[in-house]
Order: sequence, then C-alpha cells, then structure tokens
Amino acid sequence: MKYMGSKNRHAKEILPIILKDRKPGQFYVEPFVGGFNIIDKVDGNRIANDKHYYLIELFRAVQKGCELPKVVFEETYNDCRVNKSHYPPFLVGFIGFGCSYSGKWFGGYARGNDSNGNQRNYANESRKNIMNQAKSIQGMDVFNCDYDDFNIPPNSIIYCDPPYENTTSYKDKFNHHKFWSWCRIMKSEGHTIFVSEYDAPEDFICVWEKKVNNTLVKNTGSKQGTEKLFTL
Repeated sequence: MKYMGSKNRHAKEILPIILKDRKPGQFYVEPFVGGFNIIDKVDGNRIANDKHYYLIELFRAVQKGCELPKVVFEETYNDCRVNKSHYPPFLVGFIGFGCSYSGKWFGGYARGNDSNGNQRNYANESRKNIMNQAKSIQGMDVFNCDYDDFNIPPNSIIYCDPPYENTTSYKDKFNHHKFWSWCRIMKSEGHTIFVSEYDAPEDFICVWEKKVNNTLVKNTGSKQGTEKLFTL
C-alpha cells in the first residue's frame, strides 16, 4: 500500500541484511508495520504491529477477504474525515490512507492525471495494491498497540521503521529517547534489532545507507536525505 515513509523501494536492499542470519522458525517482528510493505515480502513466522487503529483494522479486514471500493468520491472522503464513526473502521483506514495524497493520513484527497492525460482513480489503484498484498499477509499475527506493549517471542528479529526524528510530519509526537532505550533493552534480552532512520545514537552501527529524495526531510530546498539502516 502506498504509505508515507514506506520502505517498499528499499526492500530488496535491506531485507537481505536483516534476514541474513535468520534461523529456522525464528520470528520476524515489525512494531511499526505501516503499510505492510516490508513484512509482506518475508515468509515464515511474522508479527505485525502498529498503533494506528484504522490502519490495522484495514489490514485485518483484508486478511479476512474483505472487498475494498473501486471508487471514493471527494465528498465521501471529506465526510469520512470528519465523521469517522459513520463508517466501518477498515473503510476509514482505506479512505484515510489509500485515497490521500502521498499516502498521508487524510493529507488531502488524491487527484491527478496519468501520462496519457486521463484522470487517475487513486482509490482503485490503492485497492489493487492492497489486494495484491492480501495473500502475502495471511497467517501473521497483527496487533494494534504501542511498540513496547505487545509480547515479542524470544530471540526474534525486530525491524523498526519509527517516526523519524526532526522531520516536519512527526515533530514532537514521538519520544525518540525512550525508543532508543527500548531498542537497547530488546538487544539485551536476546533479540536482533534493526532500525531505519536518518541518524541514531553512537552505539548503533550503520549497516546500509542510500541517498534519496524524501518528503519527510525538513524543507531545506532539496528535500534529500540519506536513508540508513542501523543495528546494535
């Protein structure tokens, strides 16, 4: 699913690093699963979690075979944004992410033309993308809570894609100091942990990096940042 900050375009590069030493039966865990764009490419034992209620309700519904709408009009989009209780939670999740500009939660109704000048149907594009994920997300446990509030099986591989520090979209909404401390605790308990970020504390090791154009970077004119993958 198109999702703000998605690492889908980096999956082929970072997953071989993350899974390099995975043992048979070892759990792969994502506490910030977002649009399921990395975990849907991993097999075996998997656990997905995200604190966003409507996002998780969307993917739980998809796991159960729920059909998503092919068309969402702007009037419906705007009504759903202010009257979420009038719609099924999974549909709020689909409209809020799938029909929004750049996959940002109710970040504005997505509109535009394709290369042939025809009006794009973003709802149907999102529906197809999500339904293409349906088979690959079957069989995984899916939770809806804070990253530090669900049980992680012993000796798991944990991949975190948390809200990035010093970005315009997430500023002051996430306790990064607490998060890095939690990562250290997970490591001490026997887990293998990886984190996507632009920067990390000095005790974290960068094992991959790539310059990218990214809308999450503060508006410095270039909007270019260096995506990095860290481990302990």
